[in-house]
Amino acid sequence: MENVSAVTSFILTAYTELEDHRYLYFICFLILYILTLLVNLVLIVVTCTEKGLHEPMYLFICNLSVNEVCGSTVLLPSMLSHLLSHNYEISLSFCLLEIYCLMSYALVEFTILAVMSYDRYVAICRPLHYHLLMSPRKVTAAIVLSWVVPSLFFALYFILTLQPSFCDRYIERIYCMNFELVKLSCFDTTIIRFVGPVLIIVCPSPQIVMILFSYAQILRICLSASKESQAKALQTCTPHLLSVINFSVGCLFEVIQSRFNMSHVPQKARIFLSLYILIIPPLFNPLIYGISIQAIKVQIFKLLSSKKRSETNAW
Repeated sequence: MENVSAVTSFILTAYTELEDHRYLYFICFLILYILTLLVNLVLIVVTCTEKGLHEPMYLFICNLSVNEVCGSTVLLPSMLSHLLSHNYEISLSFCLLEIYCLMSYALVEFTILAVMSYDRYVAICRPLHYHLLMSPRKVTAAIVLSWVVPSLFFALYFILTLQPSFCDRYIERIYCMNFELVKLSCFDTTIIRFVGPVLIIVCPSPQIVMILFSYAQILRICLSASKESQAKALQTCTPHLLSVINFSVGCLFEVIQSRFNMSHVPQKARIFLSLYILIIPPLFNPLIYGISIQAIKVQIFKLLSSKKRSETNAW
């Protein structure tokens, strides 16, 4: 057992599973990170520069992309560095920062998705009151709260569960997670192990209720609507539903790995499942919205074509 006072850094042992093909993994994750940045930044730039996209739905999508860039940037550059350096050690301070940023990313992501579901409910079920219920002031408040409340909530939980002393320094993951540090703590963690699952249920409950309520109302309206209205509602809701399902699957993978014994699953499979939430939603969400939503697709084509014309004129 390590000297308690000496544990000021941790070893991320999961990286040893990637050693045989580290350069191949490095290239793959680098390409994924560049693509993630590219597709999200294009969506952010288009939304910010085009006044026609300064509507609630597009502003929520823009904030979703900003959060996804932040979430990917917290982990992937660090991961690429570990793969190249053969050094799998991470300091306690950086480990704590990584935990806070990654968990905040997940909570903010789910909150924005919940707010987007409410926006779709108002647009489909109460169209005559849309501009009243989704006024610029209310949209701004919703965006601010989507960022602030989840971050503050996790900060309080993080402070309550954080233990200053650890009896071991080996983390069987590719990045730091709060429950992994709890398991290494030298103190009695019985209460923390009880509080953790409770908060996992309580924390996303308002968002889950909002999403279920919104889509229950949308379904109720669609069942009595014309086929044309049903098709329009389906077209409007499909990108958001795909985003919710995609992100929920990633969260489920993470919760299962953190709370249950997964020793029967190959280590490499566990590594890639743990990366799902930080790679798949940030990469595919902007593609889903960019392809599915006509207004965004048109503006992206305009942006790309104007750049191509300017390059041609320069020659």
